[in-house]
Amino acid sequence: MTFEDRLRDRSRWTIGDNCSVVKVLDLLNTKTAFLAIRECFYGTTRFEDFVERIGASAPAVSRALRQLESAGVVSRVPYREPGQRARDEYRLTEAGEDLLPVLLSIVQWGDTHLQENGPPFTFRDEAGRPLAVRVTPADSEPAISADDIEIHYNGGRG
Repeated sequence: MTFEDRLRDRSRWTIGDNCSVVKVLDLLNTKTAFLAIRECFYGTTRFEDFVERIGASAPAVSRALRQLESAGVVSRVPYREPGQRARDEYRLTEAGEDLLPVLLSIVQWGDTHLQENGPPFTFRDEAGRPLAVRVTPADSEPAISADDIEIHYNGGRG
């Protein structure tokens, strides 16, 4: 990357805590918070399932979901099974759905640089084509939504 003239002297920058990277890292500051987002994309909605699938304690998962809710990334939706008390499900908001490229970028990087035997899963579009995250001009093709992605198991690799 290069900087425009007025930004070349980085000692004069005053961005500090207003940096978007800092704000995202403040929000996703725990493994549990990030894995909660992953689980939302994978279809997890109920608290007990988050605890089981993330492998964290119930208080840690509760803190992460509360933090994501207060940031507008997830919302709670009430549900009630017959004969049971009312409970809440957790669903991604529009802001949460916008984290899809972030999640897929991290998966893609990990598949490339950390998986010795290849990726354990492949993410494919509705036509069966493998997906890749790339930096593109803002006015290019519309993005693919999470509903348009199918995850394929790669037969034990990774």
